Amino acid sequence: MEIWIPITIVAAFCQNLRSALQKHLKGKLSTGGATYVRFFYAWPFALVYVWGLHEFAGHPLPEIQGNFILYCILGGASQIIFTALLVWLFSFRNFAVGTTFSKTETAQVALIAFLLLGDTLTVGAILAIAVSVAGVMALSVAQTNITFRTLLTGLTEKSTVIGLASGLFLGGSVVFFRGAALELNYDGFVMPAAFTLAVSVVIQTIIMGIYLLWREPGQITACIKNWKWAGAVGVAGVLGSIAWFTAFTLENAALVRAVGQIELVFTFIASIVFFREKSTLLEIAGILLVVIGIILILFLR
Repeated sequence: MEIWIPITIVAAFCQNLRSALQKHLKGKLSTGGATYVRFFYAWPFALVYVWGLHEFAGHPLPEIQGNFILYCILGGASQIIFTALLVWLFSFRNFAVGTTFSKTETAQVALIAFLLLGDTLTVGAILAIAVSVAGVMALSVAQTNITFRTLLTGLTEKSTVIGLASGLFLGGSVVFFRGAALELNYDGFVMPAAFTLAVSVVIQTIIMGIYLLWREPGQITACIKNWKWAGAVGVAGVLGSIAWFTAFTLENAALVRAVGQIELVFTFIASIVFFREKSTLLEIAGILLVVIGIILILFLR
């Protein structure tokens, strides 16, 4: 098993943990504030991680070159825009349709990575990603009580466009971050991933901090007051980001995101084991498709 696979699984687990911790901030912070803590409490750890790799592991610091900073800015901004679009999507009456189309993110990553970085996929990998995306969309349909017919009739609606756009920006952020790490031309993968993360999260902290001061005054103070849960979100988030960025540096971002869909399997298992929730046949079918897609990636990529 190539090392990027277990690293991706760790990333998915940490992302799942971060999402669970963020629920404790509901009602205490706005959506923007709850999003901001993942950057605000992450950047010190990201910088310490780079320092530790340099001081104790002997990894030299990379030389910033080419389009590195541009890719970091575009990646950070794309991730923030994705969040904003997703929040906007929830304001629509038929947001479920748009949310489902946002799940096409993995397929969009494959296209963007090919256009921007020249990353190609085998026929087997494309098939595996298609199966995985079908599973994710089936899960979304099952959990939002919409039908496949509703998806078809909603293709021209505004919420669908916003959903696709949110997936596009999420996919774009992944590709830009991978592009930034590769732009460093570093002999190795740990330090360029760590360095890219540190620079990106500092940029995101600054950009979103300025936005909150302008549009939501008081939210940064609230983030500081709720430091216990917010800090936990930041730690889980930065651990997940370290793993994501490392995996992106090693492998095609589309494959990484597809394997990262195992996060949905974690959530599914938790809902059954811990919360005793009943699952529909469509949910089970969706999870099976996600698992089959991941297995296909392992053997056909």
